[in-house]
Amino acid sequence: MLGGCAVFAPIPQSRGSLIEKTDYAQLKPGVSTRSDALDLLGSPTSHATFNDNIWIYVSMVTAPTPLSFPSVKKQDIVVLAFDNGGVLRELDTLHKKNGMYVGMVGETTPTPGSHNNILQELLGNVGRYNPMSNMGSTFGGSQGPLGGSQGTGNGGQGNSLP
Repeated sequence: MLGGCAVFAPIPQSRGSLIEKTDYAQLKPGVSTRSDALDLLGSPTSHATFNDNIWIYVSMVTAPTPLSFPSVKKQDIVVLAFDNGGVLRELDTLHKKNGMYVGMVGETTPTPGSHNNILQELLGNVGRYNPMSNMGSTFGGSQGPLGGSQGTGNGGQGNSLP
């Protein structure tokens, strides 16, 4: 009966680059090049923010968690550092245990400006917008929106085709 519960177990999902130790173990610092890394591992997941010579490959296995973010079951990161000539200088591997949890801060950032209540927000602009306020006549003004005597707002004059 308990074996039937396995049907409802979360299905692990692979995310990121699918890298294996046998793949990146073939890369040798001082010998391997960028093209060797591309052939073995494919395109990197990311580059370092301020150094395009550092390639980062991230591989993780996650499982869905009800009412929360997916939980990380396994995480491997391979960091390749190349010199300017494209030769691999350093290969480093990181795992889930090397990671640090970064929590969210529950505080709010103050913003400048007035502090209006909901009623002031709803009624604050009542009466401020009047599209006809700049126009002098009941037809929309004597000069029109472009300031000339032609165009709309002239009581129908100047709006006809030649």
